[in-house]
Amino acid sequence: MKIINAIVVIGAGSIGQAIARRVGAGSHILLADISQENCNAAAKILSDAGFQVSTTIVDISSRISVQKLVEIAKAIGGITGLIHAAGVSPSQASASTIFQVDLYGTALVLEEFGNVIENGGSAVVIASQSGHRLPSLTPEQDKALATTPTDELLTLPFLQLDVLDSSLFAYQLSKRGNSLRVKAEAVRWGKRGARINTISPGIIMTPLANEELNGPRAEVYRKMMETSPVGRAGTPDEVGLLGALLMSREGAFITGSDFLMDGGVTAAYWYGELASTL
Repeated sequence: MKIINAIVVIGAGSIGQAIARRVGAGSHILLADISQENCNAAAKILSDAGFQVSTTIVDISSRISVQKLVEIAKAIGGITGLIHAAGVSPSQASASTIFQVDLYGTALVLEEFGNVIENGGSAVVIASQSGHRLPSLTPEQDKALATTPTDELLTLPFLQLDVLDSSLFAYQLSKRGNSLRVKAEAVRWGKRGARINTISPGIIMTPLANEELNGPRAEVYRKMMETSPVGRAGTPDEVGLLGALLMSREGAFITGSDFLMDGGVTAAYWYGELASTL
């Protein structure tokens, strides 16, 4: 009987697809998104390219929904890969929703899939350059974001909306929290013989980035691209190449790490021309 390996892609957008195309050959790709329309569009692209694909709906802010996703994936086969690329941006959602989806939702996904990932399995979580533009937190805050039990995470005092009400700040905290959470989860995943890492992309030319370039933050986005050392935005395929390395045998010594991939925007923010403009 043929052994089927399942690779779960949460967030059926351009970046998730780009990584899946590089690691999904010979496996069954399960696409999960809050939108069936997004799932269907991604499934057609991958299916037309020869991949074995199925789809399902998931709300990562719901434990029941994530647990259902895990069960669907287990019914396909052994879960050997996870690509977590779902989330909302500061221009899409309130601080409360960003914490619920990007911070709590990611912690929930890592907890539930960390319980079932196969020996030799690997995962990539898509965070953001924004987490690197947040000033240093205290060691206590870092540890709290990394290790607080998932269902207690949103009760942390420094995440309360009476302390902050900025969607951008909530996003930065959430993405910093993602990389810290992955670092802590790498220890637990390692006990199952599995690895997990984070990629923190900068401006990557996806439909969402195109919306931003035509929205109220367009000037900021263009400034980041123009004054960065590379001088341009990135592509999903470039993120896909890094994701493939991290999930492959060639990346077998890499776990619990966060890879900033922003064309030097963060460098320019802290030490270059962007420091005085953003």
